[in-house]
Amino acid sequence: MGVIHTLVGHPESCYRQSMPAAFYATTAKGMTGLLAEEVRALGGADVVEDRAGVAFGGGLTAAYRVCLWSRVASRVLAPVARFAAHTPEELYEGAHAVRWGEHLDPRRTFAVDCTAASAPGGTVWHTHYAALKVKDAVVDRLRTAAGARPSVDTAAPDLRLNLHLEQDEALLAVDLSGDSLHRRGYRGEAGAAPLRENLAAAVLLLARWPAVCAAGGGLVDPMCGAATLPIEAALIAADVAPGLLRRRFGFMGWRGHDAGAWAPLVAEARARDRRRAAELPPMVGYDADPAVLRVAARNLARAGALHLVTLERRELAGCEPPAGAAPGVLVVNPPYGERLGEAHALMALYARLGDTLKQRFPGWTGFVLTGNPDLGKRIGLKVARRHVLFNGAIECRLLEIPVSEAPAGPRATTTPGGAEAFANRLRKDLKQLRAWAAREGVTCYRVYDADLPEYAVAVDLYERWVHVQEYERPATVDARRAEARLHEALAIIPAVLGVPPADVFFKVRRRQRGGAQYEKLGAREDFHEVREGGHRFLVNFTATLDTGLFLDHRLTRGLVGELAAGRRFLNLFGYTGAATVYAARGGAVATTTVDLSNTYLDWARRNLELNGVKGARHRLVRADARAFLEQERGRYGLIFLDPPTFSKSKAMTGTLDVQRDHVELLRAAAALLEADGVLLFSNNFRRFKLDAAALPDLDIEDVTRATIPRDFARSPRIHNAWRISRRR
Repeated sequence: MGVIHTLVGHPESCYRQSMPAAFYATTAKGMTGLLAEEVRALGGADVVEDRAGVAFGGGLTAAYRVCLWSRVASRVLAPVARFAAHTPEELYEGAHAVRWGEHLDPRRTFAVDCTAASAPGGTVWHTHYAALKVKDAVVDRLRTAAGARPSVDTAAPDLRLNLHLEQDEALLAVDLSGDSLHRRGYRGEAGAAPLRENLAAAVLLLARWPAVCAAGGGLVDPMCGAATLPIEAALIAADVAPGLLRRRFGFMGWRGHDAGAWAPLVAEARARDRRRAAELPPMVGYDADPAVLRVAARNLARAGALHLVTLERRELAGCEPPAGAAPGVLVVNPPYGERLGEAHALMALYARLGDTLKQRFPGWTGFVLTGNPDLGKRIGLKVARRHVLFNGAIECRLLEIPVSEAPAGPRATTTPGGAEAFANRLRKDLKQLRAWAAREGVTCYRVYDADLPEYAVAVDLYERWVHVQEYERPATVDARRAEARLHEALAIIPAVLGVPPADVFFKVRRRQRGGAQYEKLGAREDFHEVREGGHRFLVNFTATLDTGLFLDHRLTRGLVGELAAGRRFLNLFGYTGAATVYAARGGAVATTTVDLSNTYLDWARRNLELNGVKGARHRLVRADARAFLEQERGRYGLIFLDPPTFSKSKAMTGTLDVQRDHVELLRAAAALLEADGVLLFSNNFRRFKLDAAALPDLDIEDVTRATIPRDFARSPRIHNAWRISRRR
C-alpha cells in the first residue's frame, strides 16, 4: 500500500478560490504573472491569477495547449469535486461520491498527491493519511461499480489525482500533466545545483529573450553547467513546444481524454518546430569544467539542439560575445554560497562576473539569478530591475543589468586608495617569493600574510590554486569597513596572481576553540594534487578549515625526511600523514601514524599510496595519542609530535591543552625513544612556554628559527619547534 509523495502547504496547490473554473495551472512562486500571459496566449478564457497559479476556461483544447506549450507551468489540473471535509469520514464520503468510473479504468493504476494549507480554524491534516483515505474511497467506489479495483503505483501511475485540503474543504482534481511539466525529458544528468527547466524559461522570458532573438541578438551563459538555460533558449528560438520532448502526459491515462482534440495540436507543434532551421541567432554556453560540458552536450543532444548551441570551455574572465553577434542577453545562474564560508569565497567570482560584463559585453544586458543579495552587490554594476523568483525554497533575485554601449576601456591595473596599496604589496611579495620559490623548487608557499593591517588575510599559493584566509576581525574594527576591504582583496588577488577566480578558495580563520581546527565545514570531497619536496600530496580547499598540508612545516617535514633513514618512525597526531610520507620516502624502515580521526587517517592512507608507500610496515592507528603512548611498548628512532593547541572530542578522554599537558606528552613520547632516538616536538600556540625545568632528563634544542621557511619569515611565531633526545 502506498501513496505518492505529499507536501504540506506547498504554494503550487493553493487553488481553492479559483476552483469554479474548468482548469487550474500551477507554477512556482513569483512566476504566476508569466503563466497568466502564457495561458491567455494559448487560448485560455476567463483567466484568474492567484499566488499559486491561474484558473482558466476554454475547454479541453485550451488545457491541452497549456500542457504542450507552457514553458513555466508545473501542472495542469482538472477539478472534479469540492466538498466539506471536517473529519476523515467526511473526506472519505466526499471522495467516494465522485463517479470515478468516468475518470479511471479499474484495470489501470493510479496515485494520489495530497497537499494541505493551514488556515485559522481549519483541520490539521496529516497529508499521507488524507491521501490514503481518498485512495480507499476511489478503490471502494470502483470495486462496487465495476467489480474490479485499480492498483496503486507511486512511481508511474496511469492516472494521478490531486487532493488539496484547506479550511475544512477538500478539492479533488485529475492531474492532466502527470509528471511535473518542468520535466521536459532532455535532462539525463543535472550536475550540481540544477536549475529547474521552467524556472530557466521564466528567467529567459523576463530577460525578453523572444524579442531579442527575433531581432537577431545573441545569448551567452558564461557558467552554463548542464546547459539548462541555453537549451531552454534554443527551444524558444526554434519555436519548439516543450511538451514535444515528453513521452507521456497524465491525461493519456484518463477516461476523459479526447485523442481527436490532442492529435492536431501535436501535428501543429511539429510543423512549427524550427530546430532544423539554418538561421537562428547565436547561443553560447561557456563553462570552465570539461566534465560539466560533456554533460551539457548530452543534454543538448537529447533536446535535439546540439547544433543550435555552441559549447566551449572557458574561464569566466575569458567569456565574450559570439563573433558577429548583435548585442543580446547574458544570462547566468552562479552559485549562491549556501554553505558556511562559501559566500565569502564567491565574492571574487561575482566581482569578476561584473568585470566581465563591463569589459566584454558593451551594449548587452546581463540577467543574474542569485539567492544571495549581498553577493549580487559584489557585481559592482547598476541594477535596473529586480525580479523575485524562487529556486525551490530559496528566494532569489533576477538582477537586470544593462551594460553601457561604450567599451569600458583597458582593464585597470591599479585601484584607488588602500586597495592600490594592497595590490602593490601583493605584487611586490609575489615577485620576491616567486624567484626564491623557483630557485628552491617550492610550488606551495605563502605569498602574503596580513602585511597591511587593513587587509588582514593570508594568501597561500598551492601551485595553480589560491587559498585565502581572513583573520578574525577584532571587535575594535568596524565590520562594514572590514567587509569592504575583504571584497577589495578578493577582487584583486586573482588579477595579481593571474589565476581564475574559480581557483581562489576563501575561509575565515577564527581563533581556535576546542577541536575547531579539525572541524569539517562541509561534506564536499574536492581534492587537488600538489607537490612538495619531490613528494605528492592531496589538499582540500573546501571541506576543512585547513588544507591538509601546513605550509609553515615545510622545513620541519624536510628535517623528518633527513633523520628518518634506517629508523622506525612514529607520527603522533598524524593529521593527513604528510610527515609520514617524508619519513617513508627518506628511508624509514617502518612508520606508525596515530590519529583519532578516521577522516584524516584515510587521507593519510591516500597520501602514502600516492607516493608508493604501502605494506604492513606502514601502520595507520586510530587512537587518542595519549592513550596510545600509555599502551605502546615499541621503540622508535624518530618521533614527530605536533599536537593541536586545544582539543576536545567525544572519542577521547578529557581534553588536551598543549600548554598544560606538554610535559606529560614529552615524557611519554621520550620513553619510547631508542637510545639514540630523536623527538621532534612542534606546536602552533603563539604564547607557548616550554617547561624545560620539568624535563631534566632530556636534551632540548630550540630549532624554531631553523624551521621557519622564508615565506613565513614575517610571522616568526607561526610555530615553535624543538629537537629532543634522552640524556645519556
